[in-house]
Amino acid sequence: MTEDEILMLLLLAPILLTQSLFLFTDARKRGHKYWFWGIWGLIQSPLPIIFYFIFARKIFRKKEEPR
Repeated sequence: MTEDEILMLLLLAPILLTQSLFLFTDARKRGHKYWFWGIWGLIQSPLPIIFYFIFARKIFRKKEEPR
């Protein structure tokens, strides 16, 4: 392993762990499939957190019209 590869791992590992922990705990608190979100958060970044906010947290909800 070269120095560049080691440096990349040292930078990427905390990002993936932090993302995974956030996804796991938040999905568990909100009743979603927390194991799925936690494992997916360990594998890649940033797609899991983007998809989580769009599909699980549903941040883009339609505003209800007043009656």
